[in-house]
Amino acid sequence: MREKNSLIISKLLKNMSPHPQFVSVHGGHSGQFCDHAIDSLEEIILRYIELGFSWVGVTEHTPAISSPLLDPGQVQAGLTPELLLATFTEYMKECRRLQEKYKDELTIFAAMEIETYSGYEQFVPFLLDRFQPDYIVGSVHFVDDISIDYSQKTYAQAVQKLGGVDELYKRYFDLQYEMIERFRPSVVGHFDLIRIFDADYKTRLMKPAILEKIRRNLQLIHELDLIMDLNLRSLVKGADEPYISRPILKLAGEMGISVVPGDDSHGVQSVGGFMNTGINLLEDLGFSTNWKKPQLYRY
Repeated sequence: MREKNSLIISKLLKNMSPHPQFVSVHGGHSGQFCDHAIDSLEEIILRYIELGFSWVGVTEHTPAISSPLLDPGQVQAGLTPELLLATFTEYMKECRRLQEKYKDELTIFAAMEIETYSGYEQFVPFLLDRFQPDYIVGSVHFVDDISIDYSQKTYAQAVQKLGGVDELYKRYFDLQYEMIERFRPSVVGHFDLIRIFDADYKTRLMKPAILEKIRRNLQLIHELDLIMDLNLRSLVKGADEPYISRPILKLAGEMGISVVPGDDSHGVQSVGGFMNTGINLLEDLGFSTNWKKPQLYRY
């Protein structure tokens, strides 16, 4: 009987799939290079290594193109577009240094997260040419030059400017579509960030006019074979689900879109935050956990 049980256990173990690797397709913001993060980039990299990550994309925010696009925190800190560009230059240098230093312990991608404010159509190509990141994360933080995720106050300003929450959602997804079509980012960041200060987002996302735009954007992501970031940052802040919300995740899964976890870490403490929760969610919805790596940008 003992021998039979041993054979059964051995067979079960053999058939069990290995635990999915820890990766982050969107992470590594540090206090060294980002005014709303903490800790040095090297400390953050060492934490990824400590937690056994296989690879990570360090995806620092691109600098503001003009003073009106600085967020209130940056203004208070006395930052300027020129200072932010100089800081971003140092970020890329440091990221390349760490990439080489820790290459035997962790695969590091030196990437950047782009914005959608006025002039980005010209500014992003300038940044790509100057810094040649490994890949870009295409995100929408600004709707008609108003930050929608900085605070409830700025979100309300965007709602007022667009003429209502539904209109803000529709404009957000239109900007996202334009950005994806123009730059084909390897990773689409926190797809439904627009819900951040909307208590009724679960109902709103399913409204026909909004859902139509969501389906359209997902179809483009599918056609371009891009990765969607399962952004776990919202869980760190107390939300009950990550960006992307479950109904949109189901649609993405039906289309065969690759979805990869991103911890969107902003310091050592948030590195790998809720990674198991994200992996379990993707497994539950039938997504592959043989993680697709971002397509490197061709120069």
